[in-house]
Amino acid sequence: MVRCDALIVGGGPAGSTCARVLTRAGWNVLVIDRARFPRDKVCAGWVTPGVFRLLELDPAEYRATGLTIQEIRGFRTSVLGDRPVETRYDRTVSYAIRRCEFDDYLLQRSGARVLPGTPLASLERRGDTWVANGEISARVVVGAGGHFCPVARRLRSGGEVVRPVVAKEAEFRLEADGSVVAGEVPELFFCRDLEGYGWCVRKGAYLNIGLGRRDHGDLNPHIDDFVRFLEARGLARPAPHVRWCGHAYLASGTGPRPLVGEGVLVAGDAAGLAYPQSGEGIKPAVDSGRLAAETLVAAGARVGRDNLLPYAVELQRRYPAARPAPQPLVGLVKALGRRLLRSPAFTRHVLIDRWFLREA
Repeated sequence: MVRCDALIVGGGPAGSTCARVLTRAGWNVLVIDRARFPRDKVCAGWVTPGVFRLLELDPAEYRATGLTIQEIRGFRTSVLGDRPVETRYDRTVSYAIRRCEFDDYLLQRSGARVLPGTPLASLERRGDTWVANGEISARVVVGAGGHFCPVARRLRSGGEVVRPVVAKEAEFRLEADGSVVAGEVPELFFCRDLEGYGWCVRKGAYLNIGLGRRDHGDLNPHIDDFVRFLEARGLARPAPHVRWCGHAYLASGTGPRPLVGEGVLVAGDAAGLAYPQSGEGIKPAVDSGRLAAETLVAAGARVGRDNLLPYAVELQRRYPAARPAPQPLVGLVKALGRRLLRSPAFTRHVLIDRWFLREA
């Protein structure tokens, strides 16, 4: 039997951040993940300076490793087909990273033991101990395995109440003239029905394109239209060998998902924490991973549900559930939204600063 103080299921930003804080506090931590790192994780992958602060990581330190990090100093935004609004800053407001590199770096940096290529096949409670896969014993389990995390599924004991956002994206190496997108200025394209948006983010020699939507019809026609739009404007050349990857996440604050149980808690996308306006999940993942570890360290050997409730209370305070517009007003709200997205002032101070960069 492999014994540890904390078993973390999922080695992404939430899991690796939690592992690092616990390991530095003297805990015996084991991380398992179904993937082998560096994993093929496709993501728009922009991270704000606030993420680096939470990680206690200097962007210059990350750059010195030779991994991809693209400074972002502005955005071009539009409703699809409308004239774009360009917002520039006199400083670096964000960074674009490649998740396959970033996640591997954070996991190695955690200092925890890692069992890659190890999915969670079973989890049972034996007294005050969890036993995973019949061979790993832990006092506490942290579910950080993304939207489909098996720990979160066990904790909620049933299906989802809220349907997730669905997205498809691709990341590929560019040829010399493969795109006119400037690395410092990613492009965002909002669907005309405002049910989602697409993006085009350059990361040095790589380009990431994708589209996410809240509605739950067939996403493929929207992807096909979006790709034709990008190709017609020289933003992305035709790429018949590009591999599209799909994923899902909750973008409505914590929503209805339970966050803690007896000797168990969930973090990151497993907790449904992506920001509702932008869909960003990296900062909430890192933030919740830190908070989970700090809660466990403060609780010491006491990991019952009541001891872990402060984590749930604080997480719900930081990431309150979004409130949708009343159904009779949806059409009016969307019409107003399309007009506001043409405004440079609204775009800078609300869309980008408040919703995407979270500066207010």
